[in-house]
Amino acid sequence: MLSTEAARFLSAAIAVIALFGVGMSMGNLFSTWLNAIARNPEAADQMRPTGMLGFALTESIGLFALLIALLILFK
Repeated sequence: MLSTEAARFLSAAIAVIALFGVGMSMGNLFSTWLNAIARNPEAADQMRPTGMLGFALTESIGLFALLIALLILFK
């Protein structure tokens, strides 16, 4: 049977797994956004707000996962 401390560490590690998905999606989003701007530079002003919103929402998922992991560890 796991001790309480080991269970907390395991739970925090599981919560941090979401950061892998965030990193992958940020890379994919940024490369696709740059590719779209390179293909059509005139539309860069129209794509900027949508791209920044996508970055912010994706990054917020990572911050929430990190916050949950820290709350589990230091509660």
